[in-house]
Amino acid sequence: MRRRSSSGKPDYTVKHPSELIPLLDRLEKEQEEQEELQEEAEKKLKLLVDAFVPILYEDDGQFLKNMREKKRISEEELRKYAHWEWIQGVGLVGIWKLFSRTGKKEYLDILTRYYDSQRKVGFPPCNVNTMTPYLVMSWLAEYLKSEEYMAPCREAAEWIMEEMPRTWEGGIQHQTSDDRNEGELWDDTLFMTVLFLANMGRILDRKDYQEEAQYQFLLHMKYLQDKKTGLWYHGWSFPERSNFAGAFWGRGNCWITIAIPELLDMIRCPEPVERILKGALEDQVRALADCQAESGMWHTLLDDPDSYEEASATCGFAYGILRGVHTGILDARWEAAAKRALRPILSLISEDGVVGQVSYGTPMGRISKDFYRTIPICPMPYGQALAILFLIENGGGRI
Repeated sequence: MRRRSSSGKPDYTVKHPSELIPLLDRLEKEQEEQEELQEEAEKKLKLLVDAFVPILYEDDGQFLKNMREKKRISEEELRKYAHWEWIQGVGLVGIWKLFSRTGKKEYLDILTRYYDSQRKVGFPPCNVNTMTPYLVMSWLAEYLKSEEYMAPCREAAEWIMEEMPRTWEGGIQHQTSDDRNEGELWDDTLFMTVLFLANMGRILDRKDYQEEAQYQFLLHMKYLQDKKTGLWYHGWSFPERSNFAGAFWGRGNCWITIAIPELLDMIRCPEPVERILKGALEDQVRALADCQAESGMWHTLLDDPDSYEEASATCGFAYGILRGVHTGILDARWEAAAKRALRPILSLISEDGVVGQVSYGTPMGRISKDFYRTIPICPMPYGQALAILFLIENGGGRI
């Protein structure tokens, strides 16, 4: 039996010369298995990207139906929302990361075609979710030195600072395209909106943008991170002074696992802020390692092993942990937890490049945790996107 060291890693210390040949055989076999797994990951990554491009322009029928019923806007105005939401925004981050890693023009073309198409349609009114695609647009504008791309980003960033609805204590209210969510903080907001503001602060050398982004991270941490477990609640209501159903929702937590390493790699924070955010991430990842399923995945309710295992959260956790390790924000010992997720995620990517076991878009569970257990499972663009990010950070997309 393979021994384990105190760090949890395999102990390959040879205690007797007779153990040397079996040890070498085992090492060779493990190396072959890792090479085969990485080869499969590269293949699946290409399938994911090929499948994602058409998804950028697919309509979400349920979302559009909700918008028609709640907003009662014209069809012309509705088309501005159709392909400019958080769903597309998350996916675009994956394509940008691929371009950044490989320099391949085909990935740059995907991005420019998307943004040029949306510029013709027009941009929808700003809210937390419609901010998400601006993050990659700001990177793209900086790379191409394009004021055509930068001008809308300037306007969106200034809107966040001057007009975006705030909760008590100045938190960004999680207003979406179809709901105001008065006085509410949600864990999604940090990824969907605040990373873009921080990036614009870096690009434009705006200290006020960078400081506001840091404040939002600290304020959300104050009200959403559970002091006992280190996991994050889905939301907080100032009017009700509660965390709603008190759910440690999987995908909501993964936005935090991703957002903290991205922020700390994006801008230079004062040492006290950096230490606080690193500590918050370490606490969360420690809890994630404890509640990871035997399969290597995570459940849609992290502390409920009877809730279903969910792929988008699993990919988000694995990506965020690896990103944290690779940028020096997290201790390398947590890498093993992320690597455990690779095999089950690869098994869920079909030959058509579609990720299975992904939960549908999830609003706030306001009363009962049962709400999260009943969210349907179906292929979604953000499932594709988070899998792309995971496989890239795992070492994919190099060729």
